[in-house]
Amino acid sequence: MVDDVEKPTSGLTTDEVWGALQEVMDPEIPVVSLVDLGVVRSVHTQDRTAHVEMTPTFSGCPAMEVMRQQVRERLLALGCDRVEIAIKLDPPWTTDWLSDEVKAKLRDFGLAPPRWHGGNVRLVLSEPTACPYCGSLDTELKNGFGSTLCRSIYVCHACRQPFEAFKPI
Repeated sequence: MVDDVEKPTSGLTTDEVWGALQEVMDPEIPVVSLVDLGVVRSVHTQDRTAHVEMTPTFSGCPAMEVMRQQVRERLLALGCDRVEIAIKLDPPWTTDWLSDEVKAKLRDFGLAPPRWHGGNVRLVLSEPTACPYCGSLDTELKNGFGSTLCRSIYVCHACRQPFEAFKPI
């Protein structure tokens, strides 16, 4: 026999929603959450409805629909009756939003993290990229386009390891 379970009538808190979203990992970089990356920009709750604003790393990010679905599924599993997701392109996402902790997670994953640029991307692009495996600056850009739009392909001459670097955006 299956017991009928009533949904709680109280609303969800914003903190509960943020906590649940911290568990939604980026589909292309599974060591960081969408919250870690700054893709989830804001959360508001009203009763059992969650309003989430997201900013993609690129306006044409091919993983955006997957991210939206993962957010929706996680919040429905949390107990939301309704999930509203708005995509915001202004302000545009920037790698300057990444914390040192997130950059360390990227490095441990084998992905060279971007340096802080404060809007001067040209300056950062002219500097060498450190190898995430050995830390050497004796690296060479092989292709400006990696496995995703937000990555480039490098090779380290010191440890001979190819690697991808997160583009400074």
